Amino acid sequence: MKAENKLENKSIVLKKNTNYKNFPMVPRVVFGRGSFGQLADILLPKRKNSDAPFIFLVDDFFENSDFADRIPWLFNDQIIFISADEEPKTEQVDYLVEKIRADYDELPSGIVGIGGGTLLDLAKAVAIMLGNKGTSDQYQGWDLVQKPSLYHVGVPTISGTGAEVSRTAVLLGPEKKLGINSDFTTYDQVVLDPDLLATVPNEQWFYTGMDCFIHCVESLNGTYLNAFSQSYGEKAYELCKEVFLNDLATEEAEEKLMMASWHGGMSIAYSQVGVAHAMSYGLSYVLGTKHGIGNCLVFQHLEEFYPEGVMLFQQMLHKHQIILPKNVCSNLTEKEMDVMIEVAYSMEALWENALGTSWKEQLSKEKLKSIYQKI
Repeated sequence: MKAENKLENKSIVLKKNTNYKNFPMVPRVVFGRGSFGQLADILLPKRKNSDAPFIFLVDDFFENSDFADRIPWLFNDQIIFISADEEPKTEQVDYLVEKIRADYDELPSGIVGIGGGTLLDLAKAVAIMLGNKGTSDQYQGWDLVQKPSLYHVGVPTISGTGAEVSRTAVLLGPEKKLGINSDFTTYDQVVLDPDLLATVPNEQWFYTGMDCFIHCVESLNGTYLNAFSQSYGEKAYELCKEVFLNDLATEEAEEKLMMASWHGGMSIAYSQVGVAHAMSYGLSYVLGTKHGIGNCLVFQHLEEFYPEGVMLFQQMLHKHQIILPKNVCSNLTEKEMDVMIEVAYSMEALWENALGTSWKEQLSKEKLKSIYQKI
Protein backbone atom coordinates (compact mmCIF):
# COMPACT_ATOMS: atom_id res chain seq x y z
CA MET A 1 0.00 0.00 0.00
CA LYS A 2 1.34 3.46 -0.89
CA ALA A 3 -0.61 5.23 1.85
CA GLU A 4 2.42 5.57 4.12
CA ASN A 5 4.19 7.62 1.45
CA LYS A 6 1.47 10.26 1.74
CA LEU A 7 1.36 10.42 5.53
CA GLU A 8 3.90 13.23 5.84
CA ASN A 9 1.73 15.68 3.89
CA LYS A 10 -1.45 14.56 5.63
CA SER A 11 -0.01 14.96 9.10
CA ILE A 12 0.47 18.68 8.41
CA VAL A 13 -3.30 19.01 8.02
CA LEU A 14 -4.00 16.95 11.13
CA LYS A 15 -1.66 18.97 13.34
CA LYS A 16 -3.69 22.11 12.66
CA ASN A 17 -6.72 20.51 14.31
CA THR A 18 -6.43 20.47 18.09
CA ASN A 19 -10.09 19.59 18.66
CA TYR A 20 -9.69 15.82 18.66
CA LYS A 21 -12.85 13.75 18.96
CA ASN A 22 -13.23 11.55 22.01
CA PHE A 23 -14.77 8.65 20.11
CA PRO A 24 -16.53 5.77 21.87
CA MET A 25 -15.61 2.15 21.27
CA VAL A 26 -17.53 -1.05 21.90
CA PRO A 27 -16.88 -1.58 25.64
CA ARG A 28 -17.43 -5.35 25.68
CA VAL A 29 -16.83 -8.01 23.04
CA VAL A 30 -16.68 -11.80 23.10
CA PHE A 31 -14.98 -13.68 20.26
CA GLY A 32 -14.81 -17.38 19.49
CA ARG A 33 -16.58 -20.29 17.89
CA GLY A 34 -19.69 -21.12 19.85
CA SER A 35 -19.68 -17.80 21.71
CA PHE A 36 -23.28 -17.15 20.62
CA GLY A 37 -24.16 -19.68 23.30
CA GLN A 38 -23.11 -17.12 25.92
CA LEU A 39 -25.72 -14.58 24.84
CA ALA A 40 -28.26 -15.63 27.50
CA ASP A 41 -25.71 -15.12 30.28
CA ILE A 42 -24.67 -11.77 28.79
CA LEU A 43 -28.26 -10.47 28.70
CA LEU A 44 -29.40 -11.78 32.08
CA PRO A 45 -27.83 -9.07 34.31
CA LYS A 46 -29.14 -6.41 31.93
CA ARG A 47 -32.77 -7.45 32.31
CA LYS A 48 -34.62 -4.78 34.32
CA ASN A 49 -37.61 -6.98 35.18
CA SER A 50 -39.96 -9.48 33.52
CA ASP A 51 -42.05 -6.66 32.03
CA ALA A 52 -39.04 -5.03 30.32
CA PRO A 53 -38.24 -7.41 27.47
CA PHE A 54 -35.36 -7.78 25.10
CA ILE A 55 -36.31 -7.22 21.46
CA PHE A 56 -34.40 -9.37 18.98
CA LEU A 57 -34.24 -7.95 15.44
CA VAL A 58 -33.17 -10.89 13.30
CA ASP A 59 -32.49 -11.41 9.60
CA ASP A 60 -35.49 -13.34 8.24
CA PHE A 61 -33.04 -15.72 6.55
CA PHE A 62 -33.03 -17.50 9.92
CA GLU A 63 -36.79 -17.74 10.36
CA ASN A 64 -37.91 -21.34 10.97
CA SER A 65 -34.29 -22.46 11.28
CA ASP A 66 -32.42 -24.33 14.00
CA PHE A 67 -30.50 -21.13 14.68
CA ALA A 68 -33.74 -19.28 15.49
CA ASP A 69 -34.42 -21.86 18.19
CA ARG A 70 -31.11 -20.93 19.83
CA ILE A 71 -32.07 -17.29 20.39
CA PRO A 72 -32.32 -16.93 24.21
CA TRP A 73 -35.71 -15.28 24.62
CA LEU A 74 -37.45 -15.25 28.02
CA PHE A 75 -40.66 -13.91 29.57
CA ASN A 76 -42.29 -11.54 27.08
CA ASP A 77 -39.24 -11.01 24.87
CA GLN A 78 -40.03 -10.57 21.21
CA ILE A 79 -38.25 -11.82 18.10
CA ILE A 80 -38.93 -9.74 14.99
CA PHE A 81 -37.72 -11.23 11.71
CA ILE A 82 -36.79 -8.58 9.15
CA SER A 83 -35.79 -8.88 5.50
CA ALA A 84 -32.31 -7.70 4.63
CA ASP A 85 -33.10 -7.55 0.91
CA GLU A 86 -33.24 -3.76 1.04
CA GLU A 87 -31.15 -1.12 2.79
CA PRO A 88 -32.53 -0.01 6.21
CA LYS A 89 -34.86 2.97 5.99
CA THR A 90 -35.82 5.72 8.42
CA GLU A 91 -39.51 4.88 8.01
CA GLN A 92 -38.71 1.26 8.93
CA VAL A 93 -36.95 2.43 12.09
CA ASP A 94 -39.87 4.67 13.04
CA TYR A 95 -42.38 1.86 12.46
CA LEU A 96 -40.45 -0.54 14.71
CA VAL A 97 -40.08 2.07 17.45
CA GLU A 98 -43.82 2.83 17.35
CA LYS A 99 -44.65 -0.90 17.43
CA ILE A 100 -42.38 -1.60 20.41
CA ARG A 101 -43.76 1.35 22.37
CA ALA A 102 -47.31 0.20 21.64
CA ASP A 103 -46.62 -3.43 22.59
CA TYR A 104 -45.21 -2.74 26.06
CA ASP A 105 -46.02 -0.58 29.06
CA GLU A 106 -42.38 0.24 29.68
CA LEU A 107 -39.23 0.51 27.61
CA PRO A 108 -37.44 -2.75 26.79
CA SER A 109 -34.31 -3.82 28.62
CA GLY A 110 -32.51 -3.63 25.30
CA ILE A 111 -32.27 -4.35 21.59
CA VAL A 112 -30.32 -7.23 20.03
CA GLY A 113 -29.45 -7.06 16.33
CA ILE A 114 -28.64 -10.39 14.66
CA GLY A 115 -27.63 -10.38 11.00
CA GLY A 116 -25.51 -8.44 8.53
CA GLY A 117 -24.95 -4.71 8.20
CA THR A 118 -28.62 -4.00 7.45
CA LEU A 119 -29.87 -5.60 10.68
CA LEU A 120 -26.99 -4.24 12.75
CA ASP A 121 -27.60 -0.67 11.57
CA LEU A 122 -31.34 -1.07 12.04
CA ALA A 123 -30.91 -2.30 15.62
CA LYS A 124 -28.60 0.60 16.46
CA ALA A 125 -31.08 3.11 15.08
CA VAL A 126 -34.05 1.56 16.92
CA ALA A 127 -32.09 1.60 20.20
CA ILE A 128 -31.32 5.29 19.66
CA MET A 129 -34.88 6.27 18.81
CA LEU A 130 -36.36 4.44 21.82
CA GLY A 131 -34.29 6.81 23.94
CA ASN A 132 -35.03 9.97 21.93
CA LYS A 133 -38.01 11.93 20.61
CA GLY A 134 -38.99 12.66 17.03
CA THR A 135 -38.34 10.67 13.87
CA SER A 136 -35.12 9.01 12.84
CA ASP A 137 -34.55 11.20 9.76
CA GLN A 138 -34.10 14.14 12.16
CA TYR A 139 -30.94 12.48 13.48
CA GLN A 140 -29.26 11.71 10.15
CA GLY A 141 -25.96 13.55 10.42
CA TRP A 142 -23.16 14.04 12.90
CA ASP A 143 -23.67 14.31 16.67
CA LEU A 144 -27.35 15.21 16.58
CA VAL A 145 -28.39 12.61 19.18
CA GLN A 146 -28.56 14.18 22.64
CA LYS A 147 -29.84 11.36 24.87
CA PRO A 148 -28.48 7.85 25.43
CA SER A 149 -29.83 4.92 23.45
CA LEU A 150 -31.18 1.75 25.02
CA TYR A 151 -28.68 -0.97 25.84
CA HIS A 152 -27.99 -2.76 22.55
CA VAL A 153 -26.08 -5.86 21.45
CA GLY A 154 -24.78 -6.71 17.99
CA VAL A 155 -24.34 -10.24 16.67
CA PRO A 156 -22.97 -10.23 13.11
CA THR A 157 -23.81 -13.25 10.95
CA ILE A 158 -21.82 -11.93 7.99
CA SER A 159 -18.57 -9.97 8.04
CA GLY A 160 -17.27 -6.96 6.19
CA THR A 161 -19.39 -3.88 6.81
CA GLY A 162 -17.85 -3.01 10.18
CA ALA A 163 -21.36 -2.10 11.40
CA GLU A 164 -20.73 -4.10 14.56
CA VAL A 165 -18.04 -1.65 15.69
CA SER A 166 -18.86 1.68 13.99
CA ARG A 167 -20.51 4.75 15.53
CA THR A 168 -22.94 5.12 12.66
CA ALA A 169 -26.24 3.57 11.60
CA VAL A 170 -26.61 4.20 7.87
CA LEU A 171 -30.23 4.76 6.79
CA LEU A 172 -32.11 5.63 3.62
CA GLY A 173 -34.20 8.66 4.47
CA PRO A 174 -36.86 10.57 2.57
CA GLU A 175 -34.24 12.97 1.20
CA LYS A 176 -30.86 11.30 1.60
CA LYS A 177 -28.87 8.24 2.56
CA LEU A 178 -26.87 9.18 5.62
CA GLY A 179 -25.87 7.68 8.93
CA ILE A 180 -26.92 8.54 12.44
CA ASN A 181 -23.38 9.28 13.60
CA SER A 182 -23.20 9.74 17.34
CA ASP A 183 -21.49 8.68 20.55
CA PHE A 184 -24.68 6.79 21.46
CA THR A 185 -24.78 4.67 18.28
CA THR A 186 -21.96 2.28 19.16
CA TYR A 187 -22.99 -1.12 20.49
CA ASP A 188 -22.66 -1.80 24.22
CA GLN A 189 -21.80 -5.45 23.58
CA VAL A 190 -20.80 -7.42 20.49
CA VAL A 191 -20.70 -11.21 20.08
CA LEU A 192 -18.30 -12.39 17.35
CA ASP A 193 -18.95 -16.05 16.61
CA PRO A 194 -17.31 -17.24 13.36
CA ASP A 195 -19.63 -20.27 13.32
CA LEU A 196 -22.46 -17.89 12.34
CA LEU A 197 -20.78 -17.15 8.99
CA ALA A 198 -21.23 -20.69 7.69
CA THR A 199 -24.57 -19.99 5.97
CA VAL A 200 -23.43 -16.93 3.96
CA PRO A 201 -23.82 -17.44 0.17
CA ASN A 202 -20.55 -17.12 -1.76
CA GLU A 203 -21.42 -13.94 -3.70
CA GLN A 204 -22.76 -12.18 -0.61
CA TRP A 205 -19.64 -13.23 1.32
CA PHE A 206 -17.54 -11.64 -1.43
CA TYR A 207 -19.50 -8.39 -1.76
CA THR A 208 -19.59 -7.78 1.98
CA GLY A 209 -15.91 -8.65 2.32
CA MET A 210 -15.14 -6.15 -0.42
CA ASP A 211 -16.93 -3.47 1.59
CA CYS A 212 -14.23 -4.03 4.21
CA PHE A 213 -11.41 -4.05 1.64
CA ILE A 214 -12.67 -0.82 0.05
CA HIS A 215 -13.03 0.76 3.53
CA CYS A 216 -9.33 0.16 4.02
CA VAL A 217 -8.21 1.37 0.60
CA GLU A 218 -10.16 4.61 1.00
CA SER A 219 -9.04 5.18 4.59
CA LEU A 220 -5.38 4.47 3.91
CA ASN A 221 -5.32 6.76 0.88
CA GLY A 222 -7.37 9.55 2.46
CA THR A 223 -6.40 13.02 3.60
CA TYR A 224 -7.80 12.23 7.06
CA LEU A 225 -5.24 9.48 7.56
CA ASN A 226 -3.56 9.36 10.96
CA ALA A 227 -1.64 6.81 12.99
CA PHE A 228 -4.81 5.60 14.75
CA SER A 229 -6.79 4.83 11.60
CA GLN A 230 -3.68 3.67 9.75
CA SER A 231 -2.87 0.99 12.30
CA TYR A 232 -6.34 -0.56 12.07
CA GLY A 233 -6.62 -0.03 8.31
CA GLU A 234 -3.33 -1.71 7.51
CA LYS A 235 -4.23 -4.77 9.56
CA ALA A 236 -7.65 -5.10 7.93
CA TYR A 237 -6.11 -4.57 4.48
CA GLU A 238 -3.60 -7.38 5.00
CA LEU A 239 -6.29 -9.69 6.38
CA CYS A 240 -8.49 -9.03 3.34
CA LYS A 241 -5.62 -9.90 1.01
CA GLU A 242 -5.07 -13.15 2.92
CA VAL A 243 -8.75 -14.07 2.79
CA PHE A 244 -9.43 -13.19 -0.84
CA LEU A 245 -6.09 -13.89 -2.54
CA ASN A 246 -4.76 -16.90 -0.62
CA ASP A 247 -6.17 -20.41 -0.41
CA LEU A 248 -7.20 -20.50 3.23
CA ALA A 249 -9.21 -23.22 4.89
CA THR A 250 -12.85 -22.20 5.33
CA GLU A 251 -12.68 -21.80 9.11
CA GLU A 252 -9.50 -19.71 8.94
CA ALA A 253 -11.01 -17.50 6.25
CA GLU A 254 -14.15 -16.95 8.36
CA GLU A 255 -12.18 -15.98 11.43
CA LYS A 256 -9.81 -13.66 9.56
CA LEU A 257 -12.63 -11.93 7.70
CA MET A 258 -14.46 -11.38 10.99
CA MET A 259 -11.34 -9.70 12.35
CA ALA A 260 -10.83 -7.75 9.13
CA SER A 261 -14.36 -6.39 9.47
CA TRP A 262 -13.69 -5.31 13.05
CA HIS A 263 -10.41 -3.59 12.19
CA GLY A 264 -11.85 -2.09 9.02
CA GLY A 265 -14.69 -0.54 10.98
CA MET A 266 -12.22 0.86 13.48
CA SER A 267 -10.06 2.28 10.70
CA ILE A 268 -12.74 4.81 9.79
CA ALA A 269 -13.65 5.73 13.38
CA TYR A 270 -10.97 8.43 13.30
CA SER A 271 -10.89 8.71 9.52
CA GLN A 272 -13.36 8.42 6.64
CA VAL A 273 -14.18 6.47 3.52
CA GLY A 274 -13.97 7.96 0.03
CA VAL A 275 -15.02 7.92 -3.62
CA ALA A 276 -16.57 4.46 -3.87
CA HIS A 277 -18.72 4.88 -0.77
CA ALA A 278 -19.90 8.36 -1.79
CA MET A 279 -20.96 7.11 -5.22
CA SER A 280 -22.50 3.89 -3.90
CA TYR A 281 -24.78 6.03 -1.72
CA GLY A 282 -26.16 7.50 -4.94
CA LEU A 283 -26.73 4.03 -6.40
CA SER A 284 -28.46 2.90 -3.24
CA TYR A 285 -30.72 5.94 -2.97
CA VAL A 286 -31.95 5.84 -6.58
CA LEU A 287 -31.80 2.14 -7.46
CA GLY A 288 -31.89 0.47 -4.05
CA THR A 289 -28.55 -1.21 -4.77
CA LYS A 290 -27.22 -3.08 -1.73
CA HIS A 291 -24.21 -1.43 -0.16
CA GLY A 292 -21.60 -4.15 -0.74
CA ILE A 293 -22.31 -4.72 -4.41
CA GLY A 294 -22.76 -0.98 -4.91
CA ASN A 295 -19.23 -0.36 -3.70
CA CYS A 296 -17.95 -3.06 -6.05
CA LEU A 297 -19.84 -1.64 -9.05
CA VAL A 298 -18.23 1.76 -8.50
CA PHE A 299 -14.78 0.66 -7.34
CA GLN A 300 -13.99 -1.26 -10.54
CA HIS A 301 -13.89 2.09 -12.38
CA LEU A 302 -11.74 4.04 -9.89
CA GLU A 303 -8.21 3.30 -11.16
CA GLU A 304 -7.58 7.05 -11.33
CA PHE A 305 -8.10 7.38 -7.59
CA TYR A 306 -6.98 4.00 -6.19
CA PRO A 307 -4.75 2.26 -8.79
CA GLU A 308 -3.25 -0.39 -6.51
CA GLY A 309 -6.53 -1.15 -4.77
CA VAL A 310 -8.43 -1.56 -8.06
CA MET A 311 -5.71 -3.85 -9.41
CA LEU A 312 -6.00 -6.13 -6.37
CA PHE A 313 -9.79 -5.96 -6.56
CA GLN A 314 -9.71 -7.23 -10.14
CA GLN A 315 -7.52 -10.13 -9.03
CA MET A 316 -9.99 -10.97 -6.28
CA LEU A 317 -12.92 -10.88 -8.73
CA HIS A 318 -11.09 -13.29 -11.02
CA LYS A 319 -10.01 -15.67 -8.26
CA HIS A 320 -13.52 -15.99 -6.86
CA GLN A 321 -15.20 -16.04 -10.28
CA ILE A 322 -17.44 -13.10 -9.50
CA ILE A 323 -19.09 -11.43 -12.48
CA LEU A 324 -20.46 -7.99 -11.66
CA PRO A 325 -23.77 -6.88 -13.20
CA LYS A 326 -23.51 -4.63 -16.24
CA ASN A 327 -25.59 -1.76 -17.63
CA VAL A 328 -26.95 -1.01 -14.16
CA CYS A 329 -27.31 2.70 -14.92
CA SER A 330 -28.12 2.39 -18.64
CA ASN A 331 -31.86 2.97 -18.32
CA LEU A 332 -31.80 5.87 -15.88
CA THR A 333 -33.74 8.98 -16.80
CA GLU A 334 -31.92 12.31 -16.73
CA LYS A 335 -33.77 13.18 -13.54
CA GLU A 336 -32.73 9.93 -11.86
CA MET A 337 -29.12 10.44 -12.91
CA ASP A 338 -29.21 14.01 -11.55
CA VAL A 339 -30.56 12.77 -8.19
CA MET A 340 -27.89 10.06 -8.04
CA ILE A 341 -25.16 12.62 -8.67
CA GLU A 342 -26.58 15.06 -6.12
CA VAL A 343 -26.74 12.37 -3.41
CA ALA A 344 -23.12 11.37 -4.08
CA TYR A 345 -21.91 14.97 -4.37
CA SER A 346 -23.50 15.88 -1.04
CA MET A 347 -21.16 13.52 0.86
CA GLU A 348 -18.67 16.30 1.50
CA ALA A 349 -16.65 14.63 4.26
CA LEU A 350 -16.03 11.61 2.04
CA TRP A 351 -14.87 13.74 -0.89
CA GLU A 352 -12.64 15.84 1.34
CA ASN A 353 -11.04 12.68 2.69
CA ALA A 354 -10.51 11.40 -0.85
CA LEU A 355 -9.31 14.59 -2.56
CA GLY A 356 -8.64 17.26 0.06
CA THR A 357 -10.34 20.54 0.87
CA SER A 358 -10.29 21.67 -2.77
CA TRP A 359 -12.19 18.59 -3.94
CA LYS A 360 -14.86 20.59 -5.78
CA GLU A 361 -12.17 22.05 -8.03
CA GLN A 362 -10.97 18.55 -8.88
CA LEU A 363 -14.29 16.76 -9.28
CA SER A 364 -17.13 18.03 -11.44
CA LYS A 365 -20.60 16.58 -11.56
CA GLU A 366 -19.92 15.69 -15.18
CA LYS A 367 -17.04 13.54 -13.97
CA LEU A 368 -19.38 11.67 -11.63
CA LYS A 369 -21.85 11.20 -14.44
CA SER A 370 -19.17 9.71 -16.69
CA ILE A 371 -18.30 7.13 -14.02
CA TYR A 372 -21.94 6.22 -13.37
CA GLN A 373 -22.46 5.75 -17.12
CA LYS A 374 -19.78 3.02 -17.11
CA ILE A 375 -21.63 0.98 -14.48
